[in-house]
Amino acid sequence: MYKAIFIDIDDTLLEYIPCCREAFDAAMRTLTPSLEEREEERLFAVFFDISGRLFSEAKHGKHTIAEVMELYPAEFIATIGYPESAVEPFKLAFRTAWGKTHALVDGAKEVLETLRAKGYRLFAASNSFGHLQRSRLEYAGILHYFEDTYISMDIGYDKPDIRFFQEALRRAALRPNEVLMVGDSMTTDILGAQAAGMDTVFFCRRGVPPENIKTITALRELTNEL
Repeated sequence: MYKAIFIDIDDTLLEYIPCCREAFDAAMRTLTPSLEEREEERLFAVFFDISGRLFSEAKHGKHTIAEVMELYPAEFIATIGYPESAVEPFKLAFRTAWGKTHALVDGAKEVLETLRAKGYRLFAASNSFGHLQRSRLEYAGILHYFEDTYISMDIGYDKPDIRFFQEALRRAALRPNEVLMVGDSMTTDILGAQAAGMDTVFFCRRGVPPENIKTITALRELTNEL
């Protein structure tokens, strides 16, 4: 039925929270090398709350992803009382470390291998910096499964903007009914892709699976849907 599958990256193929913590720890070590573990835990909770709120606001159009990438380091540094001069070193260190984070969601490699063996064209579809997301996929050993990567900072639009999906479809030379979108965000992945005329599979990792939406609760279940 489908010729291709678009797959989200964070919390669909790569574990977001462990990757975020790894990058955060590396960034904090550049500012405070001897930071105690308890204090690092506290600061990460502050950072995660700030970045989570801003990314959530971006999903609803209040910010672009590019704006969020600048906003959350500055707000975090200001909130914890570090000098403004710490913003750029923190941001640079976080992004450098982020590009190397690659904790895989359980079953990710096996699922990609199975889908490719079945003849599906595979494309990654994500909101972030293109070079960082491709680097992470390469570190994870799964970049080669993808024919191309469609990342918001390269595409010029953020999911769930319908133009993100339209441009991705144009680049892949595919029609909406030929593509299945798989992702963990109801807003950015599922509703965005559906607005573009694509079928979807929601990877429900937390909470109760929604009704009337094709859903999986483990990535390995995706192969059963195809």
